[in-house]
Amino acid sequence: MKHIEHIGIAVKNLEESNDLFAKLLGKPHYKTEAVVSEGVNTSFFKVGENKIELLEATSEASPIAKFLAKKGEGVHHIAFAVDDILSEIERLKKEGFTVLHDLPKKGADNKLVAFLHPKSSNGVLIELCQEIKE
Repeated sequence: MKHIEHIGIAVKNLEESNDLFAKLLGKPHYKTEAVVSEGVNTSFFKVGENKIELLEATSEASPIAKFLAKKGEGVHHIAFAVDDILSEIERLKKEGFTVLHDLPKKGADNKLVAFLHPKSSNGVLIELCQEIKE
């Protein structure tokens, strides 16, 4: 793994949270994006070399809606940048981690993503991110 790519934060209201984080960080978000396959709208803030991703559910079936109902607003996941997501998935499976996706899928911010089940990583949802090369 190269570095922490972003920290994902589940929020109830993206617009209000964008305002709050803009005040906190002293700058506006630089990008919003819908990820229809996950039922979320996202917003990104740059913090040094890392990012904060705010996630708002767009439907009750969204994993974010379920997270908010169970735990409320807060840190949802930590994402790590990787060079080769397929080899990382295989490596982590061999190390005993439960990978939620055998194959990566398209995520926000031009990334291929895969997640590790929190039960195999001390209760923390881990996201692997690889930049999509065009």
